[in-house]
Amino acid sequence: MTSADPVTTAGEQDKGGLRVALGGLTTRGRSFFAAGIAAAVCAYVLGQSDLLRVGLLLAVLPLVCVAVLYRTRYRVAGSRRLTPSRVPAGSEARVHLRMDNVSRLPTGLLMLQDHVPYVLGPRPRFVLDRVEAGGRREVSYRVRSDLRGRYPLGPLQLRLSDPFGMCELTRSFSAYDTLTVIPRTEALPSVRLAGEASGYGDGRQRSLSLAGEDDVIPRGYRHGDDLRRVHWRSTARYGELMVRREEQPQRARCTVLLDTRRVAYQGAGPDSAFEWAVSGAASALVHMLERGFAVRLLTDTGSSVPGEGADGFAGATQESADSAGLMMDTLAVVDHSPGEGLFPSYDVLRRGTEGLLIGFFGDLDDEQAGVVARMRQRSGAAVAFVLDSEGWTQSPPAQGQSDERLRLLREAGWTAFAVPAGASLPDLWRQAARERSESGVTGPTASGGWS
Repeated sequence: MTSADPVTTAGEQDKGGLRVALGGLTTRGRSFFAAGIAAAVCAYVLGQSDLLRVGLLLAVLPLVCVAVLYRTRYRVAGSRRLTPSRVPAGSEARVHLRMDNVSRLPTGLLMLQDHVPYVLGPRPRFVLDRVEAGGRREVSYRVRSDLRGRYPLGPLQLRLSDPFGMCELTRSFSAYDTLTVIPRTEALPSVRLAGEASGYGDGRQRSLSLAGEDDVIPRGYRHGDDLRRVHWRSTARYGELMVRREEQPQRARCTVLLDTRRVAYQGAGPDSAFEWAVSGAASALVHMLERGFAVRLLTDTGSSVPGEGADGFAGATQESADSAGLMMDTLAVVDHSPGEGLFPSYDVLRRGTEGLLIGFFGDLDDEQAGVVARMRQRSGAAVAFVLDSEGWTQSPPAQGQSDERLRLLREAGWTAFAVPAGASLPDLWRQAARERSESGVTGPTASGGWS
């Protein structure tokens, strides 16, 4: 909940002074004042005293309303509560507004107006008839956006009006809130690929020591250790019982690579190829985190999220929900990059064994297809979803070139798919598992899996 300091509506708090108050005259107030002046002039010219009285009444009434409203001492406090503060694109969030009268006088007619971006809907307005001393009023409205992003809500404005509607004064609170619209995600099926090592189903793997007995790193004996693992040479050396540390639990890793190059996509809007790729990356991230994998989001620029440690993986030091929230916040505002190549991300991937690699790519020319093919060398398993943006914009795609680049990726060990417009990611996910199972593809390293 975001709250604001109480706003005092007395004249001494009005920075613009009486001139600003006069500027708050409504169309009705200005009309009354102009009619009164005109009637007074006509009465003077024609010598009609009765008409002069009417003119003075019409001209003075708006001024009296301005003076009364200007000197009114209302102290009101406003607060805003956003539930939830992070929503998927196309879903609704509700904004709750509360006004508290912290003065000793009841208020008059109050009009509330909250500033929202146009993509979230029309600007909400509410009318509060009267708030007693110490009382409160609560109202709410809904916001919705089909476009992901971060949208500011506020400031909340309070309009004061006199009973005759002659004058309106506006006071603004200073508090803002932010609504984060994240990409849509789809629930992906739990599938397994042939050739994966045991333990990948729950996102765990074990790295077995292949060194000789002299190279084993021992540790002190702990209650419950198998006596068959006692390392007698180290025991004699250190003077205490030592055991071989042959197995070391390690979290399976997964890297989700998102191609954001502007030259790789055509079209814009919620149904564009780029938005499908962002939504697909979000779905894959959530799915792998739920399976216990250490997950990293990587873009074509080489930047990774979250930046936990040197490798950027969301590991045991972070809760899955926090990691997912951080990545979703990043995907909510990700935009096209000006780069034209995938070399920065390739440089990051070739530094170490990356485990499972899931890539969402736009258009690939021959050079970039070769770069993607080389990314496979350091991963245990690799799946590529290649979006032909010409097909998404209803232009006839160059089918021959697309097939040739997919063939190049498959020969390098990728399980690669061309993604047509409106494709279902869960269906492609099942198809990837089925194709790898039928082909019996296994990775060159025991560092990746599919779940």
